[in-house]
This record gives sequence, C-alpha cells and structure tokens, in this order.
Amino acid sequence: MNELVKSLPSPTLPGLQLPCLDTGSYKGWLFKWTNYLKGYQRRWFVLSNGLLSYYRTQAEMAHTCRGTIPLATAYIEVGDTCHLVLTSGGRSYHLKATSEGECQRWVSAMQQAKANSTLMMHHSDDSGDEGPVPQEDRVLTQGVLKTLASKLDDLSTCNELIGKHGAALQRSLSELEELRGSADSTDRVKSVNERATLFRITSNAMINVCRDFLDVAESQSRRWQKTLQHEREQRHHLEETIEQLAKQHNSLERAWKENPTSYTGVERSQEGDASDENEEAEFFDAMEDSHAFITVTTSGNIQHKRSGSNQSMMSGGMSNDWTHNENDSSGTNHMQLRRTRRSRIPDKPNYSLNLWSIMKNCIGKDLSKIPMPVNFNEPLSMLQRLTEDLEYSELLDRAARCDSTLEQMCLVAAFSVSSYSTTVHRTAKPFNPLLGETYELDRLEEYGYRSISEQVSHHPPAAAHHVTSQRGWTLWQHITIDSKFRGKYISVMPLGNIHLQFHSSGNHYVWSKVTSTVHNIIVGKLWIDQSGDIDIVNINTKDTCRLKFSPYSYFSREVPRKVTGVIEDREGTARYILSGTWDDKMESAKIVDSSQGCGGSEGKQKTVYQTLQPKLLWKKYPLPDNAENMHFFSSLALTLNEPEEGIAPTDSRLRPDQRLMEAGVWDEANTQKQRLEECQRLERKRREAQANQALEEGQDIEGYQPLWFEKRTDDTTGESTYIYRGGYWEAKDRQDWSQCPEIF
Repeated sequence: MNELVKSLPSPTLPGLQLPCLDTGSYKGWLFKWTNYLKGYQRRWFVLSNGLLSYYRTQAEMAHTCRGTIPLATAYIEVGDTCHLVLTSGGRSYHLKATSEGECQRWVSAMQQAKANSTLMMHHSDDSGDEGPVPQEDRVLTQGVLKTLASKLDDLSTCNELIGKHGAALQRSLSELEELRGSADSTDRVKSVNERATLFRITSNAMINVCRDFLDVAESQSRRWQKTLQHEREQRHHLEETIEQLAKQHNSLERAWKENPTSYTGVERSQEGDASDENEEAEFFDAMEDSHAFITVTTSGNIQHKRSGSNQSMMSGGMSNDWTHNENDSSGTNHMQLRRTRRSRIPDKPNYSLNLWSIMKNCIGKDLSKIPMPVNFNEPLSMLQRLTEDLEYSELLDRAARCDSTLEQMCLVAAFSVSSYSTTVHRTAKPFNPLLGETYELDRLEEYGYRSISEQVSHHPPAAAHHVTSQRGWTLWQHITIDSKFRGKYISVMPLGNIHLQFHSSGNHYVWSKVTSTVHNIIVGKLWIDQSGDIDIVNINTKDTCRLKFSPYSYFSREVPRKVTGVIEDREGTARYILSGTWDDKMESAKIVDSSQGCGGSEGKQKTVYQTLQPKLLWKKYPLPDNAENMHFFSSLALTLNEPEEGIAPTDSRLRPDQRLMEAGVWDEANTQKQRLEECQRLERKRREAQANQALEEGQDIEGYQPLWFEKRTDDTTGESTYIYRGGYWEAKDRQDWSQCPEIF
C-alpha cells in the first residue's frame, strides 16, 4: 500500500442516491485490515446516523457489532487502488473496496455523513443537549457571566447607598423629634422628606437591578440544567461501564484460578475465528525475512506494517553474540540459579489487613513516627531490590562483546527495560533500609560479577550501588526515592542516574528510571504500572535512545505495558526501532530506509521506517513454581535473602524483622521492626544533639559519612553522587568488620 495518502474532496457522482443520514443508511462489503497474520478480511459495513459500524456477516447485525467509527470526528484519507484510511480517536482503520467506483461511492457517503453529523452536533450544542461546548457558546456564556457580575456590582453599590441614606434618614427623624413644636420644624420636615425620597429612589433602583439579575439567571437556567444533566448522565454511563468491566475481570480471574489448564491454548485453537478485538495484535512470520514498515509519529507511537516483498534482507544483520534464541527462554542464569541456590521460601501467610484500618488512626499525627506493619512489605530490602536489576546481567555480557556501538545500545536499552519485569505482580513495598545498612551479592563463580550497595541517607532515603564484572563492564548508581500519596494510588519516583561503562571500548552510558505507580491503595485489588520516558546516552559516541513506557488505560486498545523506542546516532539519524513490553520481552529492528509520510491525526508528522526482521533482544524468565505464594519472587529474588557466611554485620540478610517476616512469623516481625525504627530515631536525635553542640562551640560540623561510598562530583554529568571508595571486598577477605556500626 502506498504510505503517502491524500485527502479527497467529496465528489459528485451521477446516479448515486445518498440517503438522509438521520433516517436511512448505506451498506455494503469492504475489506478491513486485521493483523499481520490474516491481512485484509471481508466485513459488512453499515453507515447510519453518522456512525460507520462493521460486522463479520450480515447476520451479526442482530446481535454483535465488531466496532463503530464516529464520522463526525474522523479524518478520511484515500490512497491508491481502492484503499482508504479512517482515523478516529488516535486509531487508524485501513479499508479496501472491490473497485474504484465502489471506493468512490463509499467516500462520498462518508463525506456526506461527516458533514451531516457535524451539522447535527452544532445544532445540538446550541440547544444545550450535548456535552462539548463550541467556541460561540463559550463566548456567549462568558458574556452572560460578565453581565451577572455587572449586575452584582450594581447591587453592591445600591446596598451601600441604601445604608448611607437610611442612616441619614434616621438622624433626621431623631432631630425632628427633638425640634417638635419649634420654629425650625418646617425646614426639618422638608429635609426628612428629601431624605425619604432619596431612600425610596435607591430602594427602587436596587429592586430593579435584582429583577434584571433574576431575569438573566432564569434565561440561562434551562441551558445550564440541561448541560448539568448531560454531564451527570455521561458520568453515570462511565461508572456503569467501568463497573461492568471490573465485574467481568473478576469473573474471568476467578474462572482462571479455578481451572487454569482449561484456558491453555484456547487463543491458538480458535485463531481462525478470533474476535476483531484482537485484530490489532502484531504478528511476525519467523520463516520470512521480508521488510517491515514502521510508522513513527512525533509523539513516539510506533506502528508496524509488513510489506508484501519476500526478498531476503539478512545481510548486515546482528552478530551471533548480539542475537538471542527466543526458544532458550529460561536462560543460563536461570538454570544455574535453580541448581545451585535455594528455589523456594516459606509460603506467605494469609493475613488480611486493610490499609485504611492503619491510616484512619494516623489522622493528625506525624506519619514518619508511626511504624507501618510488615503486612504491606515483602521480605526484601530496597538494597536487595536494587540488586535484583542484575537478573538479566547476561545482556550486559553480550553487550560487552559487541563491536557495533549501536548494537550495544540496543542491548543496554533491553537491560534497562528488563529490570521492571520482576515488578508486574510485586505490589508490596520492600523494607526501607536502616542508615548504614549494606547488601552484597557475590556471583563471581556463576556470572562473573560482584555487587555492593549501602544506604547512604535516611531522610530522604537514598542508596548507592556498585557492580564490577569480570566479563567487561562496571555499573554504578545513586538512587533517591521520592513518593507521593494521591489518595487512590502511590507514585514512586526514583531520582538519580545509572552509569554503565564497558572496559574494552570505554563506552559510558547514562540513564534514569521511570515512575512506578501502585493503584487501588484504599479499595480494590492492588496493581502496578510503569510510565514515563528513559533517555539513554552514550557519553563517548553521543548515540541516544529514547524509550517510552506507555501508561495503562482501560480505554486504550494498545498492548498493556507497551514500550517503544528509537535509537539515533550522533547525527540524529534513526538507526534502530525497539518495541515490546516491560513484563515480557523486547525486540529490535534495523532501519534500512525512511521516508516522510502524510500528516497523521492531530497534525502530527509521520515518518515511515523500512526495517529488517525484528530480532529478539530479551525474554523474561518464567516464574518459579508456587511463585504466587512466595511473594511472586523470581528465581534470583528467592536467593537474595539466603543466609551466607562471612558477610558484613550490617548486611540486609541479618536484619531480624525481615528474617522473621520471611519465616512467616509476622507478629514477632512487627515487634522487631518497631524496635529497630525506634533505635534509628534515637540515633538520629543523638547525631543532631552532637551537631548542635559542635555548632555552639564553633567547631566544624561533619554530617553522616557512609562507610563504603563517598560523595563526589561526576565528571561526565556534573551531578553530585556517591561513588564506591573501595575496601569492602578486602575487608571481607580479612573478615575485619571493626568499622561497621551496630544497627541491628
């Protein structure tokens, strides 16, 4: 299909009788693009009342509508050879007629329906029956409000005059009472009459202004009442829709939990008769190496289209070290972890506790002084969660072997996305580390890396992390956690940059994390979402990658948890397209050609990229058996809190409340948690007292200094960050932990 499309005016065809769109309809067969597996499929289309609806067959009109397109807000485009595109609500519908004449008739009908429905919409807006307010009505409303404000000013002025003249009249009456029978009484009576006349005139003026105000308000009352009623009906309809969706979701979830095996393979077995609701799913034929067309708007949305060419384009593809076998989904790391480390922890106890039962007792109190129970935690600390980012460290091992910096960027981008795959079911919060708490992960024998992290600040909570790998890379980060409670959800925003440097090439990459949001905090089932952008920069080559994490929406037809991205070289030329989901996999496609397409919806410019076949970069490991009863931990997460010999006394594995929670003894864990937090508050007060005393004595004040990290200014970014100062692994070899504080 020609990607460059043009808008056509409504043609006038002799002999074509278009029905009045509010009483008649236009029907016929068209071919609709479904997906890459099935291509164009024949559908029965009905154009009526400004709405274009489609069905599988004519018989379906009685019970099932596959979709409806409102033409009033649709953008109609026509391509070559009987093709047309409708764009509505950010979604494009690709249609094809059997002949040029049939295509022209449909275009004429749609253009006429669009004009009629637009006219009807304006008429409805003028009567106050529709929700959206056009520009002329908005101006009218503003004029009415200005008139009412003017009348209110007049009322205020009249009120002041009535008060003034009333007081003067009262004084005159008092004076008249005193002068009764005297010679000056006639003049005083005349003065009273004048003041009474002024009072009466002012009162009449106020009454008239009140009447004008009431007339204006009543004249607009009906319109405002209809607008308000429409908004109420719309809100009620939306609430009913959401409630129905929630009930269907719960019903399906219960049915799957009761008999999950009965749903395996259903989608594949019924693939030939799948609903049009799945027609937008993307499929790629593993046996073909034909081009793919990818359309990118300026907003970052990516759409794939396969061309009809079967020409092989494998030359210039990825190196063997860079590509990945999708069938090897478990991975070497995963298999070694299951053989050499523990593969399960005690099942999570079934304790029910509502967050509101805690929060309602905290009204008017300092929340930082009220310990939250372990019921809302998982038996890992934030330091261990940071270390869990290394679940897919083999991506960095492969990247270190890449000769191409752009291919290396693809793998670094996949690694940045993979760190979120373990969070999809993990709605519980990790333990907030105590100040000075550390965590080490020594995997030199299995995977060639060593990791050390330390809590360097408590308010605000901040952690520093350093990883060195014998397989050619070093990673470090300093993350500060900022969280905001919004009533129904909590947003967690990690602040700070992640640095990655490859030893052989010296390539230095920098990126940051996106926002994590936990929904349904007070009522409902908790669920987590990731949203925002990740900008990855190669400091050496100036190559960049922007990854967009699309927020989840009930009303979006996009794939949930979708991630898209474009890799550009230092000249700003797009070289690779990335796509996937943060909870499953990421793919890349090399760009071989690009061209400017037509303007899309909302005036956004489109760029059409011609690419090679997508290559799998990363695939999520399957969760261990019984993971739903073990906090949905991955294979690596199950080993993070496993007891080890010779670790520092400040290591998270030795934290008593966390260890008791993992064992399922939550009451004792809550007791220990309160004890540790109280000890930490006392220690903070002691340091504050020492600082105040030093200030009074005129001595230099030195704040808390971490043991294994020191604060420096980063040479590449200019930011103030904590860098590993060294010495931890040497102290472990000597088993000399004399410098470590007693925090547990």
